[in-house]
Amino acid sequence: MKKLILAVALIGMGSFAMAQQTTPQDKQAKRAEMQQKMQQREQEHLAQMQKDLNLNQSQVDQIKALHEKRKAEMQADFAKNKEDRQAKMEQMKQKRAQMDADMKQILTPEQYDKWQADRKAKMEQRHSMMKDRKMKKSMHTATPDAK
Repeated sequence: MKKLILAVALIGMGSFAMAQQTTPQDKQAKRAEMQQKMQQREQEHLAQMQKDLNLNQSQVDQIKALHEKRKAEMQADFAKNKEDRQAKMEQMKQKRAQMDADMKQILTPEQYDKWQADRKAKMEQRHSMMKDRKMKKSMHTATPDAK
């Protein structure tokens, strides 16, 4: 009986793991869907503002232009920050490589191999924890808002 339960649990976990894999096409489709939803939300928001504030068409056009300008500025800031992030990541990689070289000089080959294995295990554990946190977050945001 225990073996049967264990087998069912393993099969369930395996199928769950398979369901979590996404392809680049899935990501592109999801991104396009999100962009469409954002555009729809922006239009609804603008229509609601027009109704609530009794805006004329000229005001609506000006507000729409202001939103587009702000969106372009935000995208430019994001691109700039992306370059900064990439530079910092390169710097961190260089520091990590230097530490690795220094540790290789200090430790014996056996100690170095054990240190590498421990470091890899800890990294995988952190990765797993981050994945779990992401899944929990997505589960919380998936619930509809009660208004």
